[in-house]
Amino acid sequence: MASTRSTTVVPELSLPSGNARPVPVIGLGTAAIFLPPEATKNVVLAAIELGFRHFDTAYFYGTEKPLGEGVAEAVRRGLIKSREEVFVTSKLWCTQCHPDLVLPSLRETLENLQMEYLDLYLIHMPVCQKPGPPVFPARKEDALPFDFKGVWQAMEECQRLGLARAIGVSNFTTKHLDKTLPFATITPAVNQVELNPVCQQPKLRRYCAEKGIHVQAFSPLGGQSWTGERNAVLESQVLAEIAKARGKTVAQVLMYYIFS
Repeated sequence: MASTRSTTVVPELSLPSGNARPVPVIGLGTAAIFLPPEATKNVVLAAIELGFRHFDTAYFYGTEKPLGEGVAEAVRRGLIKSREEVFVTSKLWCTQCHPDLVLPSLRETLENLQMEYLDLYLIHMPVCQKPGPPVFPARKEDALPFDFKGVWQAMEECQRLGLARAIGVSNFTTKHLDKTLPFATITPAVNQVELNPVCQQPKLRRYCAEKGIHVQAFSPLGGQSWTGERNAVLESQVLAEIAKARGKTVAQVLMYYIFS
């Protein structure tokens, strides 16, 4: 049965550096690493049908392949005309944060996604581990010094080759950015960090605004729970009262906060 393409329009903004297409301001993360691949693919398809055009994955998540399959299936079904209609982000994991592994790692990511380029490629964390399969939580004995200059220069080469239309970082503090920017010939387009009412990052946001780096929020509805603790954001009594007073859901209040 043929599906109807969504007419939902999500606002977009241009990144401060790189040559990526404008990025839709709302995206779908795929860090639910315990979902089976087929379920992730179906979620991506459903999201595209609803109007999502921005998807975030990472080598560490193990969701690159089902995301790519979902996008390809959406094209086959006519939900989108081509891969060009979606903005796709992926990330370099800690075990890949070695200057000689950056480009091969991106090529592996593109193979997983069945795509010729990424719209945005990020360093997942300012952490370096011994090369090998992802290990979480990280083992102390696997830690190595992070070569900020060498890794960032390799990221710049990814953009120059057109394999990543924009490059950036994730989970970087002002100190990590201070170690990167002095030798950067391409300024990071994005710093993706947790951002919500209990993690407001005022100092980092001011710093990035001064340096021309776009701050991208992950977990705007509160971070994932890995140990069963409550979500301090979605379950906040204060936010519940604000939402009730305005006739909105807590999630709507949180999204307004991010864009305010």
